[in-house]
Amino acid sequence: MSLFHPTSADAPHLDRLIPAAAMPGGEVEIHGTHLDPHTRYIPHATIGDTFAPVTLSRPSRAAVRIPEGSISGDLVLHRNGAASNPLHLRVAVPMAENLHPVANPAIDADGNVFATLSGSRGQTTPVSIFKIQRDFQITPFVRDLMNPTGLAFDPEGYLYASSRAEGTVYRISPEGAISTYAEGMGIATGIAFDRDGSLFVGDRSGTIFKINPSREIFVFATLEPSIAAYHLAFNDAGTLFVTGPTTSSNQAIHAIDRDGNTTVFYQGLGRAQGLAFDADDNLYVAASLHGQRGIVRITPEHKATLAISGHNLVGLAFLEDGCAALATRDALFHVDLGIEGRSLI
Repeated sequence: MSLFHPTSADAPHLDRLIPAAAMPGGEVEIHGTHLDPHTRYIPHATIGDTFAPVTLSRPSRAAVRIPEGSISGDLVLHRNGAASNPLHLRVAVPMAENLHPVANPAIDADGNVFATLSGSRGQTTPVSIFKIQRDFQITPFVRDLMNPTGLAFDPEGYLYASSRAEGTVYRISPEGAISTYAEGMGIATGIAFDRDGSLFVGDRSGTIFKINPSREIFVFATLEPSIAAYHLAFNDAGTLFVTGPTTSSNQAIHAIDRDGNTTVFYQGLGRAQGLAFDADDNLYVAASLHGQRGIVRITPEHKATLAISGHNLVGLAFLEDGCAALATRDALFHVDLGIEGRSLI
């Protein structure tokens, strides 16, 4: 009876990870050589000291699921006693739980993160908006605001929040005092400021409103209604980008110029939601791409790739030092991506 003894020629070799970042529960693809079973034993992976199951094993391609409790570290594939070379995997870690974000979190000038406990439409929750400090300490920030949805800061440090229950945008002081900023905007969801200080509000029934610094409200553009919410973000050129989830798996991201003219920037996503730009004008959006859910990166040349693998993502915001806050339906996660975000303040 002969026994198999692994040699360097049989050892798996990893060339690249796609994507190179993931949420717990997400999957990454490994590309390389000798990634298939040599005997009846399926290869397995480790991320640091954590076991990670292999869900697909082919000679040049394998898929690895990221287990709960994982942290960033070297991913190694183990095959019949032989270990591969390591590739670094960035893994998102929990930042705040028991939330209900429905759009991007917002970041103030000090790096604090703000996220909602939105609730179902018409539901009042004990706390409306939470503040998460840089050390991940979480404290209530706003109460008695029904269904807060979109969040954005102005240069003076005031937080703005839309209410999809009331069609109202509220202005919130750094101390948490609430005042009404604008009313009568249907099912108000996503919000974003342009460089001139005008606030744009997405009414998910089909209208993008513009509120100038004098608080005059104009209809800026119209789109197809969304089943959930509009999500808004500006690039450096002042073009407004909008997503609004529909039942289609071939969904578009719309680009609206300063005159309100609308074009399709990219089409082919599933349930596209929160979006944000990096400093190099790449767009990141919580969506599905070719059936893979996570954060999709779209270059200015309209090339789309999966940047982060993960489920239940609704939005993101870039932090300092190349990190990002990722919002799921009930929590925030923190991940170091090595990406500088576009300044929003």
